[in-house]
Amino acid sequence: MTTPLVGGASPEGHGPPVADGASDAMAAAAPEGASDAPASDDGLRLRVEAALAAWPSDGSPAGRALIDEAAAVVAALLAALELGTLRAAQPDAAAAGGWRVNAWVKSGILLGFRLPGLRTFRDGEILAARDRAAFGVLDVIDGAGARIAASAGAPWRVVPGGTTARSGVHLEPGVTIMPPAYLNVGAWVGRGTMVDSHALVGSCAQIGARVHLSAAAQVGGVLEPAGARPVVVEDDAFIGGGCGLYEGVVVGHGAVLGAGVILTGQGRLVDLTLGRELRGTPDAPLVVPPGAVVVPGSRPAPGYYAEELGIALSVPVIVKFRDASTNARTALEEALR
Repeated sequence: MTTPLVGGASPEGHGPPVADGASDAMAAAAPEGASDAPASDDGLRLRVEAALAAWPSDGSPAGRALIDEAAAVVAALLAALELGTLRAAQPDAAAAGGWRVNAWVKSGILLGFRLPGLRTFRDGEILAARDRAAFGVLDVIDGAGARIAASAGAPWRVVPGGTTARSGVHLEPGVTIMPPAYLNVGAWVGRGTMVDSHALVGSCAQIGARVHLSAAAQVGGVLEPAGARPVVVEDDAFIGGGCGLYEGVVVGHGAVLGAGVILTGQGRLVDLTLGRELRGTPDAPLVVPPGAVVVPGSRPAPGYYAEELGIALSVPVIVKFRDASTNARTALEEALR
């Protein structure tokens, strides 16, 4: 697939116009050309912070030297994300919800949207696409991550039919993706996980090992603000068809979400087993307890008129917890009987 640049367009809503020649500068620093051995985390962080600090804030064009450096930094950042040597968030027992956000990584991704130019993808007369010049697509056959997975004896299985993984996505060995699916920049997908048809893995989402994202599951992306926690699905969780996870929700280890469950960071989750209500806040988004089996529920809407009309509002409900001998599908089937 050829990927010629289309110059002249400035990213909308992500910074000032850029100096002439910027698109040519981007061509030399595209993610595909990045080294398989990215710079250290500290070195990248300092370069990201320096580029952001130097970027004009008064609407004046960025100079070519700054664009060259920022493009190289973004390319190195995306390469590190793809290899898994860098993550947008990582487990940390001391952090809220058990996950620590690497805000500078997300800031580095956002820096890519300030860079000038567009890139065109074309393969024959049918397949055509266009993206910001800083971003490409993950090479699922010959890329560095693909070679690592193959050498580990667990190559990725990306079934034909319209799936795209943007550059900066990390897939562990043994990942299977059914078409069509979309994985956005900064996402991490753990070993042996299945991403089913029509599923979305949003920007910087962290998906654990042996997770099943069922058909049409939507795992929302969280890029801004940079310090906000992305959506996290921990190891061995089962996400049912049509589920929606948004705004930094954490789905704990081994939890099971029935089809159609919608969870938001500031939403509520009613635990019928322990007689409690879990709520998320902007600073501490909702966490689904490990092993919880969650199904869609409802509660009466407040107010006389709502009562008169019999209006109910949806609310997710914990109906049981998995035990060591119960797999995800069995736990869900028992809960719904």
